[in-house]
Amino acid sequence: MPTYVRTDKCDGCRGQDESACMYICPHDLMLLDKDGSRTGHAMKAFNLEPEQCWECYSCVKICPQQAVECRHYADVVPLGAWVQPLRGTDSIMWTIRFRNGDMKRFKFPIRTTPEGSIQPYANKPDAALSDVGDHATLFTKGTHSCDMSQFAAS
Repeated sequence: MPTYVRTDKCDGCRGQDESACMYICPHDLMLLDKDGSRTGHAMKAFNLEPEQCWECYSCVKICPQQAVECRHYADVVPLGAWVQPLRGTDSIMWTIRFRNGDMKRFKFPIRTTPEGSIQPYANKPDAALSDVGDHATLFTKGTHSCDMSQFAAS
């Protein structure tokens, strides 16, 4: 479900050099059309290649104007329905409107630790290029138990 920008809501993050969606997009698909030469809408963000969208919805969640939406697939969200997240400081509220007009909201926490505080390699040994051929010294050593005899050289 690739994203698109609603130009009636987008304010280009108030004239910053980079919009929030540009900052957050892991695939660098979001751009800011500063002079309107690419889209006809000056100071509006847009998805450069929607077919390349990873569908991570980072841009949808971070947009302060709720201007980034998803083009939902008909088998997930039929015509006439929509899904929109609203990001708060500690949670994301998903609002779903069904074709019959019913609305539901779901709230989920966004982080349990401060950004940048996770140490994924803490308590792991430093890598040594000489150990790459030895399966016993790889990163997963000690994380599971298995019959090591299956790895014995024949």
